[in-house]
Amino acid sequence: MKQLILFLFLGLTTACMAQEQKAASAYRGQPTLIYKTRKDYHNLVPVLLSEDKTTIIAYPGPTDIYYQGKLALPTRLKNGYWLDNRGIGLNVAFLNITYQAYAKLSEVPTLAELTTHIIDKNPLTVLYDCGNRSSFKNVVSDLNRAIEAKKLMVYRRVK
Repeated sequence: MKQLILFLFLGLTTACMAQEQKAASAYRGQPTLIYKTRKDYHNLVPVLLSEDKTTIIAYPGPTDIYYQGKLALPTRLKNGYWLDNRGIGLNVAFLNITYQAYAKLSEVPTLAELTTHIIDKNPLTVLYDCGNRSSFKNVVSDLNRAIEAKKLMVYRRVK
């Protein structure tokens, strides 16, 4: 009897752990962020700022601005939206440095240098978190359909 109880306990524990791992893996992967900006910044390198937007807290190295072997420029979507391929967020700012110029740098600029290149600390007019990128069959066409059908409200609006 003790063996049966131990067996059932181990089976339930393992099943619960497997469910937790499965649920956690559903959140892993690249997020799908789409956004609009005040001006056209699509060719400029983004950095992330602190909540109060006074300090750069994350920035790419010159070799970090690639996505699938190409410069990680955002993908143009319908109605002025952009699909992020770099890793922006609510506190994004844009530098006055193009992806092409940044990729040619031999070393990462200092924070002080990067700060002098910020041209807009509040560039976003709209930001949606559309979930995990792997949940889309074709991320660009799926999002364009949602934009055209005015169905973006099914996604989480961040700004």
